[in-house]
Amino acid sequence: MKIIIVMVVLVWGVFSLDNGEGLRPPMGWNSWNHFWCGINEQIVRETADALVSSGLAKKGYVYVNVDDCWEAQERDPKTKRLMADPKTFPSGMKALGDYIHGKGLKFGIYSDAGFYTCQHRPASLHNEDIDAQTFADWGVDYLKYDNCYNDGTSPKTRYPPMRDALNKTGRHIYYSMCEWGVENPADWAGPVANSWRTTGDIEDKWSSFLSILDKQIGLEKAAGKGAWNDPDMLEVGNGGMTHDEYKAHFALWCLLKSPLLTGNDIRKISPEVLEILGNEEVIALNQDDMGVQGKRVVKKGDLEVWQVPLVNNQVGAIFFNRGGSTATISATFKELQFSATHAKIRELYDHKDLGVFSDQFSASVRTHSVVVVKLTPA
Repeated sequence: MKIIIVMVVLVWGVFSLDNGEGLRPPMGWNSWNHFWCGINEQIVRETADALVSSGLAKKGYVYVNVDDCWEAQERDPKTKRLMADPKTFPSGMKALGDYIHGKGLKFGIYSDAGFYTCQHRPASLHNEDIDAQTFADWGVDYLKYDNCYNDGTSPKTRYPPMRDALNKTGRHIYYSMCEWGVENPADWAGPVANSWRTTGDIEDKWSSFLSILDKQIGLEKAAGKGAWNDPDMLEVGNGGMTHDEYKAHFALWCLLKSPLLTGNDIRKISPEVLEILGNEEVIALNQDDMGVQGKRVVKKGDLEVWQVPLVNNQVGAIFFNRGGSTATISATFKELQFSATHAKIRELYDHKDLGVFSDQFSASVRTHSVVVVKLTPA
């Protein structure tokens, strides 16, 4: 029996990610949801500046991630390395990374486990070693690895080679696997990546947010420190949803321990959007040291309650109204999996102490909105 246990440990050690990254869900910005392919180095530099000047960097938003379209149309004919598009990134990616690092931030980049990226730029299938080393040489801290134009083989075959190539560089690079949930990555991706997309792309629509949210049910058992479910990037501030809908989107992504990668134009962020993204008490649900993903514990038609365990026997709870009118939503402490009989309850978006409650809590919640609270044993 002892021999079998040792062998299992050795095999796991060889094939696990074990890169020290993602002990908390990453926070930062990604270019895709707002800029799509219209990205350039000036926008990225100005965004890095804005993350600092807005105060978001101090609150944890430290990754500056450049998505698709940074690549030249072909590899360097001599070295076979990926190159930056000379028109939009004339200074090159190393210089861009140096600028981002100079701001005290981290540099993220994009490639694909196929022959081309989704925008038909050169990708990394069968070039994992040279591309990983190139990224390391440029000072990359985060790799988003997409799933377009592949050879038809299973993601279980195509994604581990980049994990191994990144590890071989000796640089700590967060590995974000974007295979769109096609082969249920929550079932197998823990040893492969620091996070894995569980669905297709999010859109800046209430219906898209709800559809993706529903697909997270039951996935919480797969998540933990260094390995997170990823329901895709944030749309907060891009204009397709109401203020209340964005509050719900942000709070639930925090509770799900999702990577918090905002996708709006930080250079032009409004006070209302900054108030959502910068709410440290709601962010704390995501960054809590316990590292446990939250889950839905009550559903009565359009009225839901979601719960997340926190350190010090605390519990976070989101009372979520998907319906068309204001409604009262209730949950017992047993449903919230809160062990004490009395709780000090604090509302997190408005930063208000609501008092001490026993056995249950009810909240009046506006349509398409949330009330977010934290329960502390009293």
